[in-house]
Amino acid sequence: MRPNLVTRTLVSLTTVVGIAAGTLAGASTSFAASESAQQPQVVAAAPAAQLATVNLGLSTNQAKGVQRWLARFWGYTGEIDGQLGTNSWKAFQRHLKAHAGYTGEIDGIVGSGTLKALQRHLKASWGYTGEIDADPGPGTRAAFARFANWCVTSF
Repeated sequence: MRPNLVTRTLVSLTTVVGIAAGTLAGASTSFAASESAQQPQVVAAAPAAQLATVNLGLSTNQAKGVQRWLARFWGYTGEIDGQLGTNSWKAFQRHLKAHAGYTGEIDGIVGSGTLKALQRHLKASWGYTGEIDADPGPGTRAAFARFANWCVTSF
């Protein structure tokens, strides 16, 4: 079974933030008093969950098709950028809740519940023949690509 991509992304992000915080905490007072440190610094940070992109093997164009479908039918209001991030997956979870037995929170996290519901959706109409096991392996990815290709041509 493959590690959850979201978990790996969040762990990596947490590590980077921890290193950055440790580096800042170790800065000397002489550096803080220097002229360059007196210049205003702008740091933009996004919540960690919004940084996760889980395209499950889709190309940017395929993911844009899915986002257009989500925007038309499932309340996606984000940018059509081909990056299936938190808001894309929240919209997809709304679809999965209505049609594929998803019972989890609408949180945009692509965990086992979301993956199992996605597999049920793909099994019902998109040629997925594998187990409902939350493993986004080649069969899941191929069926998701078929669905995405339909989205590209339809929306």
